[in-house]
Amino acid sequence: MSEVHNWIKETVTQHPVVLFMKGTAQFPQCGFSGRAIQILKACGVNDLVTVNVLEDQEVRQGIKEFSNWPTIPQLYVKGEFVGGADIMNEMYQSGELQTLLKS
Repeated sequence: MSEVHNWIKETVTQHPVVLFMKGTAQFPQCGFSGRAIQILKACGVNDLVTVNVLEDQEVRQGIKEFSNWPTIPQLYVKGEFVGGADIMNEMYQSGELQTLLKS
């Protein structure tokens, strides 16, 4: 496992909710990342950790390999990969995401 994969693994296991995104929670730099932040806020997530993949090319590539998922944003809850903005939106609409985040 590469250094960047080790770092990603540590990050997602040490924090309950981690969003790998383009930009920051305050200034998302793509529509999907912005939507992901809106969904998490609507779910009442307070202790969200965000990682701006635009700041580090290794992390940006590494997270895609780590999750075997080609797009950003990527949500992790309790160390488990949940999905991107579309999956988050579907889970939010069904109430599944709120349940996952509360447990």
